[in-house]
Amino acid sequence: MKKSKFYSFLAIALAASVFLAGCYGGGDQGANEGGGEGGEAEQVLRITESAEIPTMDSVLATDEVGFNVMNQVFEGLMRLNQENEPESAVAEDYEVNEEETVYTFTLREDAKWSNGDPVTANDFVFAWRKAVDPETGSEYGPYMMNGVIKNATQVSTGELPPEELGVQAQDDRTLVVTLERPVPYFISLMTFPTFYPQNEAFVKEQGNQFALNSDSLVYNGPFVLSNWNGTGQSWDFEKNDQYWDKDTVQLERINVTVAKDSQSRVNYYEAGDTDISGELSSDYVTKYKEDPNFVSYLEPTIFWIKMNQDREVLQNENIRRAIALAIDKDNLAEDILKNGSIGANFAVPQDFVTHPESGEDFREANGNMLEHNPEEAKKYWEQGLAELGVTELTLEILGGDTDNAKRMDEWLKNQLEKNLPGLTITLSEVPFSVRLQRDTNLDYDLQVAGWGPDYQDPMTFSDLWVTGGGNNNMAYSNPEYDRLINDAKTTLANQPVERFEALQEAERILLEEDAAIAPLYQEGKSLLIQDYVKGLVVHPFGPTYSYKWVTIEK
Repeated sequence: MKKSKFYSFLAIALAASVFLAGCYGGGDQGANEGGGEGGEAEQVLRITESAEIPTMDSVLATDEVGFNVMNQVFEGLMRLNQENEPESAVAEDYEVNEEETVYTFTLREDAKWSNGDPVTANDFVFAWRKAVDPETGSEYGPYMMNGVIKNATQVSTGELPPEELGVQAQDDRTLVVTLERPVPYFISLMTFPTFYPQNEAFVKEQGNQFALNSDSLVYNGPFVLSNWNGTGQSWDFEKNDQYWDKDTVQLERINVTVAKDSQSRVNYYEAGDTDISGELSSDYVTKYKEDPNFVSYLEPTIFWIKMNQDREVLQNENIRRAIALAIDKDNLAEDILKNGSIGANFAVPQDFVTHPESGEDFREANGNMLEHNPEEAKKYWEQGLAELGVTELTLEILGGDTDNAKRMDEWLKNQLEKNLPGLTITLSEVPFSVRLQRDTNLDYDLQVAGWGPDYQDPMTFSDLWVTGGGNNNMAYSNPEYDRLINDAKTTLANQPVERFEALQEAERILLEEDAAIAPLYQEGKSLLIQDYVKGLVVHPFGPTYSYKWVTIEK
């Protein structure tokens, strides 16, 4: 998913495990089974978020903050549990045909919307059709469904009407999903917000007011959203008494305040106004790393520089390669981030997925690519300038408006201008919602973007860069890359070894041959959690947090 802070100054000590699986709660990492007893403590959690909510329409969301909020108030067929495995949610059971192309889900009878309406199979049909209808303008609908759900590609391009999408309500409690071909990670996909249901009658009743504030939504998750006006700097979650598994939910309310920088988050925490600090910057890691409430972990999230090849100068491979080689990624991770993040010379993170036969990490085949080399960078730069017939260039970095983002921009400007003579970098620092729009419109030169996995498979990173892909947004195109990704989705779908190796070859083409992007680092995170907060679940893919199992035990 698109990260809500394309730049990250997270201060983290490298965790012993690759990513956090299960629950955190102060010094106790054990979950409270069945919700546990919260004692007499008031069951109110106080937290911060890094940005405003861009949208609460599940078919339009593309960002970390929106998905994280939706994970608390909505629920799909499946949900990631405390062990980060998909478990039954709205669907109490499912069956798969022998060819693994037809899934029949049976919905639980007690699944309800917050207004008391039952959650029906038609709610999924309505939402999924909406997500791929070209009139909706969803990025994630086509991205998640094309090549997966039968006819999704033809529907999203307007060749077929939405009614031809391979999803049908056999009756109120039976949903039949037909796939284009076997999809190894399909059940994992069913946990993702793009596949959440929507109450058709309610959506149509709201019309163009749908999802503009907390009152223009209905919810089927553990909590309901309240006190959100669509643009506000704060909102609340309140326990959803209509939720089918409400007895597990111990929190009565969650108070959320937007704090865009680490200093603000720490100020709230130190003043006793929040129970979880939110992400910490490197300065605060130094201060708090010995604190017993300090928690850190490495995520399977990659940050890189996108180079917009809609710009003539960035169509030049030598210019792109020079930019990629000019940046000292290890220095960025060790001396600037100082947080347990690691310099990345790759596009698919380490310790995320393994070879289905040998068990080797995805990284083994390609190793490091586009490693820092200022001498080579200068050589490619001069070749590129000569090919363009110029002696100097000015490029803009599109960045965020937080203090940390601005600090990262300045560091990158220094690196690039120092190692690439004749290059001038200008900075454009805008709010996240503006950046999303400019990214969609290809209205930038360079942009540091982050991507966290939507499901546990290399494809979640690999198909970002297919020609015309919904998240490409930098005009990159390579027919051989496209062929490999298509093969991995089609002819190799039932050949796990060949499929895995095709995706490794695609990564090599993206970086080694084309220098299409400039990888920067694999992200770490750190935060402070009061020891009375138990059962916080952090997910390695999809939405970041689940508060369903949190209790306050003072």
